[in-house]
Amino acid sequence: MTATVRGLGELAATTGLDLGHSDWIEVPQERIDTFADATGDHQWIHVDPARAAAGPFGGTIAHGYLTLALVIPLWTSLLSIEGAGMAVNYGLNRVRFPSPVPAGSKVRLHASVLHAREVAGGGVELTVAMTVQREGATKPAVVAEAVYRYYPG
Repeated sequence: MTATVRGLGELAATTGLDLGHSDWIEVPQERIDTFADATGDHQWIHVDPARAAAGPFGGTIAHGYLTLALVIPLWTSLLSIEGAGMAVNYGLNRVRFPSPVPAGSKVRLHASVLHAREVAGGGVELTVAMTVQREGATKPAVVAEAVYRYYPG
């Protein structure tokens, strides 16, 4: 379910806000292959199902950075900010990939706002705790702390 904040003033007051979970999305082999083409990372554990079947994961797995990139559409499904004219991915404070995402798996995002503060230029910076969960897995696929900045339109 999407939370909506109305204006950057309201966004600045979101420290501690638990945004819950996004919907599940599938990570099919086709998406993994497309990511491999976009990044030039064609390691066999990602793109060679026959070889990967005999490998350590029993099949192909998504690139860690692909799983991290999926945070973007999952994040935007959790928080809608009215009155923000521009959003900037300011960076990551930490990222870990505790478990793989096999091709065909479904993932979702859990997020909560660790800190919200005003920044120069009339903006608001959010530091967000993010966990990408894989359906049926006990360990998360990604644990990250992301920093976003939002500015007026």
